[in-house]
Amino acid sequence: MPTTEELQQKREAAKEVIDVLQEISLLLNTKLNRTQLSLSVSLIENGVNPEALAVVIKELRKAGEKVRNDSAESDLAD
Repeated sequence: MPTTEELQQKREAAKEVIDVLQEISLLLNTKLNRTQLSLSVSLIENGVNPEALAVVIKELRKAGEKVRNDSAESDLAD
């Protein structure tokens, strides 16, 4: 069983990785926040195809934008 110190080192290493990935994400303008980035990394580490994940994220963004636009149009019609 890992010691408390080993667990702390593992957490710090994971945080550093996410920090670097977040910087890359900002440079690439992915518009993923830290939580979304962490979840994406976790999914990929657990076997999700990165390209498929990217497609799903894009589709969810499109769907969210459509819902926002439909809601805004509905509000204007009232």
